[in-house]
Amino acid sequence: MAGVIAAVGALAALTVWGRFEAQGAGPPLAADAAAGAAGCALLPVLRRHPVGAALALAVLAALSPAATPPATLGALWVAGRRRFPVAAAVAAAGVAAHAVQGLWRPNGGISYGWWLALMAVAYGALVGWGALLRARRALLASLRERAARAEAEQGRRVAEARALERARIAREMHDVLAHRLSLLATYAGALEYRPDAPPERLARAAGVVRDGAHQALEELREVILLLRADDGDEDGTGDGGEVAGGRPQPVLADLPRLVEESRDAGGRVRLSDRVVDPGALPPAAGRTAYRVVQEGLTNARKHAAGLPVRVALEGRPGARLVIDISNPLPGGGPGARGPAVPGSGTGLVGLTERVRLAGGSLDHGAAAGEFRLRAWLPWPA
Repeated sequence: MAGVIAAVGALAALTVWGRFEAQGAGPPLAADAAAGAAGCALLPVLRRHPVGAALALAVLAALSPAATPPATLGALWVAGRRRFPVAAAVAAAGVAAHAVQGLWRPNGGISYGWWLALMAVAYGALVGWGALLRARRALLASLRERAARAEAEQGRRVAEARALERARIAREMHDVLAHRLSLLATYAGALEYRPDAPPERLARAAGVVRDGAHQALEELREVILLLRADDGDEDGTGDGGEVAGGRPQPVLADLPRLVEESRDAGGRVRLSDRVVDPGALPPAAGRTAYRVVQEGLTNARKHAAGLPVRVALEGRPGARLVIDISNPLPGGGPGARGPAVPGSGTGLVGLTERVRLAGGSLDHGAAAGEFRLRAWLPWPA
């Protein structure tokens, strides 16, 4: 602003000097100098009161040509910061002021009509220029606001991605470790409740606990490597279905091994496999099916230890894969043994989400004295 005031003051001084060269010293020259100085003094007021200051400058312009530079700057300032009707009114006041100025202080080099037309064109250009500056300022403000909104949206997306990653970690940790740790709890419970067992069986159970703990640590390491991988697959695996550590993820063909582990831990599991061409099942669907059976066996071991579990699978390409897991509800009857293993209560919730993401559906509940878990997965031809 200081530089603008200096430039306008220089123009006012040049106007006064031109009047001095034309008519010499005298009262009109002193009035011109005073009007020019007053106009420059009013320029800082434009910041806080642009309309009032611009009208005052127009009045000074009606009195002296030395106030014309400050008056035109006032009109430009108003046009750049106020709406068009206000800017047009201030510009009209400026034209009227110069019309008065031209009547009593005529310009000898041009006719009054042309003088007034030039003033009108000049003020019109000032209004247009100011409107352009105001539009540019509004555009820049809009772009800054949009950038701020985009940055906030990006922050929100990052927060959502972190929340989804935390949910994914929780789901993977539950799927991979809950089954292994429930097996360890079963063997540890056997050691606690059967201290009189033969030393060979105690040693074998202790060895199983040790091996299970080692496998749980290995699987935990693989889950962490899996979640750090840069792949975009929902399970964190590539097309080959391998984790970052190089160990393949379980698929439908690994279910017999899973069932055998449960039987080794004392579970009474009966597997009915009527799947046609299991090798044709997509790897992602196979991993989901494996997790469904794993979760069903884990829940049965936690809440119905010692009771029989039935696992039935049926499906073919071009139809769907149906998984049906059922076990009697615990009631302290024959065959029930061992303490109940506490559960988090979120395993079935995460499993339902996993099945839904795979394009299937899952249903579970207790009825007719048994707990049943059923899942349907798509199997494209």
